Amino acid sequence: MALLCAGALAITTAQATPSAADPNKEKLKVDARVEQLKELLDDTSQDLSAAYVALEATKGRLPAARIALADAVSKALAADRANSVAAQEFEAAKASEDKAQAQLSATTMQVSASRTRVAQFAAQVYQEQGFGQLDMALSSTDPQQFADRLALVDTVMGVQGETMERLATEQASLTALEDHLSALRADSAEKKEQAEAALARAESARDDAARAKADLDQLAANQAAQARAVADKLVANKARLATMQAEQERLKKVLAQRAEEARRAAAARRAEEARKAAASRRAAGGGKTATSPGGSSGGGDEAPGRSGGYLSAPSSGRISSEFGQRFHPIYQYWKLHAGRDYAAPCGSPIRAAADGTIIMAGDGGGYGNRVVIDHGIVSGDGLATTYNHMQSIRKRSGSISRGDVVGYVGTTGTSTGCHLHFEALQDGDFVDPRRWL
Repeated sequence: MALLCAGALAITTAQATPSAADPNKEKLKVDARVEQLKELLDDTSQDLSAAYVALEATKGRLPAARIALADAVSKALAADRANSVAAQEFEAAKASEDKAQAQLSATTMQVSASRTRVAQFAAQVYQEQGFGQLDMALSSTDPQQFADRLALVDTVMGVQGETMERLATEQASLTALEDHLSALRADSAEKKEQAEAALARAESARDDAARAKADLDQLAANQAAQARAVADKLVANKARLATMQAEQERLKKVLAQRAEEARRAAAARRAEEARKAAASRRAAGGGKTATSPGGSSGGGDEAPGRSGGYLSAPSSGRISSEFGQRFHPIYQYWKLHAGRDYAAPCGSPIRAAADGTIIMAGDGGGYGNRVVIDHGIVSGDGLATTYNHMQSIRKRSGSISRGDVVGYVGTTGTSTGCHLHFEALQDGDFVDPRRWL
């Protein structure tokens, strides 16, 4: 009963929870939530992600555990009530049996005493050959004595008759009591079996309630420990995130500056080419300056269009996450997922999305092993791509051609599993890679 009292608070909590549907369906919901969290936590460290996913999974199991405890405690209370009723019925049946046994014992003694008296009468009749009383009456010396003795004989005979009748009645009562006692004993035995079965069910129900409470207590303890783990790891993860953001800002400045320098260089080349062309025309035309038929279209590679596929896919892996804003479940704010994720086995090749120059390669902090390729001016914009979380880097510097292996898929940095985080930057700003793929 102490267990039942200890579970009262949990029952109250459980009663406020909507009744659980099929436990298997509830588990599927929790599993789906966990998978969704894993996608949202792609740019989170493995240890923090694992701690948070474990915490959310535990939270998901708590309502069902509370309901299971409430159900187990309810069954235990019902089983205890049934056990109490069965025990009372057994006690009542046993009391009836004991009372009948006492009555049987008393009746048995009465029958024994009556049998003794009848035996004594029979012995006397036998000894006197059946004529003792009559002889006593006939041997009287006067009429009064004869009458007195005859009355005495009648009295003795009456007592003998009553004794015989009482013995017959007592014998019948004894037989009835024996039958009644047999029935009561059978009823007592049945009630005893029922009481024992009810007790066994009550004990089993209490054991189930104890296990349910232990499960709930364990889940609550796990939740507390996992919450502490998340809080502890969150501090380190925020520091990594700050480093990544600082790296992003630095890269944006570097790429913006390179794009501006490339534009100036392209403009200078166009100006020099125009000057040389004009000088050549003057020399060929006797000093006349010819008008150019049209201006330059700009330097650098030309893309088929912003959505025309200038960049090639860097991996053959499945697209597991697209570019866009997300509400981060741990940081509790909206955060840009600044690239496109390709889920592929660790060790799978990662290829350059277009010709370019490797301007950065190495440890990128939260980005893990990282390579940045500058593709120059494309359709008037400075275009660069980044390849992150690599297991290892194959090419670290110099020019690179489209399709060359840059490195291999991994899960370094703040990553929850093997994948390539691929980014595109346009004049130093992150853009959806799909614009160029």
